[in-house]
Amino acid sequence: MNLQSCYLCGSSSFLNRPGKVRDNENLVIKECHSCGLVFLSSFDHIKNTHYQDSGMHGESLPEIREWLNETEKDDERRFQFLKEKMVNRKVLDFGCGVGGFLIKTKNITEIAEGVELETRLQSHFNKNEITVYTDLEELIKNQITYDVITAFHVIEHIPDPISIIESLSKLLTKGGELIIEVPSSSDVLLTLYENRQFSEFTYWSQHLFLFNTNTFETLIKKTNLQLNWIKHIQRYPLSNHLYWLAKGKPGGHKVWNHLNSAALDQAYEAVLATNGLTDTILVSVSLKKGNS
Repeated sequence: MNLQSCYLCGSSSFLNRPGKVRDNENLVIKECHSCGLVFLSSFDHIKNTHYQDSGMHGESLPEIREWLNETEKDDERRFQFLKEKMVNRKVLDFGCGVGGFLIKTKNITEIAEGVELETRLQSHFNKNEITVYTDLEELIKNQITYDVITAFHVIEHIPDPISIIESLSKLLTKGGELIIEVPSSSDVLLTLYENRQFSEFTYWSQHLFLFNTNTFETLIKKTNLQLNWIKHIQRYPLSNHLYWLAKGKPGGHKVWNHLNSAALDQAYEAVLATNGLTDTILVSVSLKKGNS
């Protein structure tokens, strides 16, 4: 990809965003002056087989139980939100990671399968009786289709997100739905609060792009798909943000867990969502009528 021009709009006018990439000091965070897309200055560190070769996790994977515990809150949130759509349906989770979402989903669906390039997880999937493919092209070649396809925090890792979204759309049934979740470039800690310590912590060499509602809508317009809705999600609670502002460190939702309150966090999420400042966006797309 030519990083001299914006992936979405082709502009060659960029800003350097404040902050740094925590694990690669040679990378710079760019923001398109025209459309607002946020991206890294280079993708050269992402080779063709990067994820198959364990480029994201390194030589040792996280311990499975710890990994599942870490994703439990998100897995449960996603499961509860999508449950009605998935009952007795065929579901595919693309980039399923350790498979916590699929473990919950398989009990209510007709089929719950995944795609995960990290091959070292296959024995774990087999133990939990989950079918997880290591190659998306195998599904496309065999014309396997699904009613609901999910991609949670995957699209931002991919150098050509338009291509992968179009590939996933080939696996949708008539009336099927593709649900995509990505971190937001409009996160309140980066934009309104302008927290320097957070801006030097959150950017990661594996996140090639960051989208907001406007840039993700532009992304979908470049595919042959229909955008159904965009929902704002706040994954980290108020206690986490207060800790960043007071101490400049992560983990405040654990250290200051006595400040956690479901009612307070819901109210905080609602205020952030109204202003487009949440840390995450959730998107639904489907095939356009006449193309299904």
